[in-house]
Amino acid sequence: MDRLVAMLRAAGDPTRLRLLLLLREAELTVSELIEIVGQSQPRVSRHLKLLGEAGLLERFKEGSWVFYRAAGRGMGASLGRTLAELSGGYPADLARLQHVRAQRAARAAAYFKANAAEWARIRSHHAPEKDVEAAILTRLPPKIGSLLDIGTGTGRMLELLAPRAERAIGIDVSPEMLAIARDKLLSQKLTQAQVRLGDLYRLPFSDAGTRDNEAGFDAVLFHQVLHYLDDPGAAVTEAARVMRAGGHLLIADFAPHELEFLREEYAHRRLGFSDKEVEGWLAAAGLTLAATDTIAPPEGAGGGKLTVKVWLATRNAKNAKEAA
Repeated sequence: MDRLVAMLRAAGDPTRLRLLLLLREAELTVSELIEIVGQSQPRVSRHLKLLGEAGLLERFKEGSWVFYRAAGRGMGASLGRTLAELSGGYPADLARLQHVRAQRAARAAAYFKANAAEWARIRSHHAPEKDVEAAILTRLPPKIGSLLDIGTGTGRMLELLAPRAERAIGIDVSPEMLAIARDKLLSQKLTQAQVRLGDLYRLPFSDAGTRDNEAGFDAVLFHQVLHYLDDPGAAVTEAARVMRAGGHLLIADFAPHELEFLREEYAHRRLGFSDKEVEGWLAAAGLTLAATDTIAPPEGAGGGKLTVKVWLATRNAKNAKEAA
């Protein structure tokens, strides 16, 4: 009872309630919250501290950035959901949140446009691509009915995996990237593969559990995509929505690191992911972690090289039925 009273007291302040509702929508930094709620840094930080002490927020640090998000489980999460339902949201704050997200998206789009032709050079910062690709080929089935590559970029994963698939689709938000990918697919005569402009948070496909026999994918891939995203967990949940029972989700991304320059120079939103964090996304999406691989940079590569992790998850029939 005492804990519930403490939570209610923390959430009872109008500004703290606004912050809690915002952080149920997205992971945000203090500077982003300041921009949205229009209050000073000391005041916002104080409110966040009180919400955190009450168990309503989670705080995590990545390099020089600190992110906040609403509690994802336990009493704090339950109370947060109830308050959100009762309040109906705060439209002005939500509008400003969309503006902040639009700014992020614009920066990312500008980056991709400027660097589309140099994608291979950018990837040279991490563990050898041939080793990462070998792990991907090992973990995915030798025959794939339908494949979805989310954030396909220049289409390298389609080049690699389309020969195994009856149907392969790549989704990306950058027309410049898709132009490069289309050229590659055409030159290699991978007629079973195609690319589409699309939003990875709202994939243009029906739920895998519908009666449409064509709905759903047997394998879904995020290759070096999630570290650019504002909400990687939401992207994983959306990917799970279009996975068939028995399907595979493969994530290839960085292990946690401290190369801060990647944020400014390469528009990375997150500095890698831990196994625990990825497992949390998978569990929330109704998926089961099946295997992991760690691809370290070669010896003597120096501090500018990054370790890559591969996580493979599956969706069993029970989870697919429940999601439907």
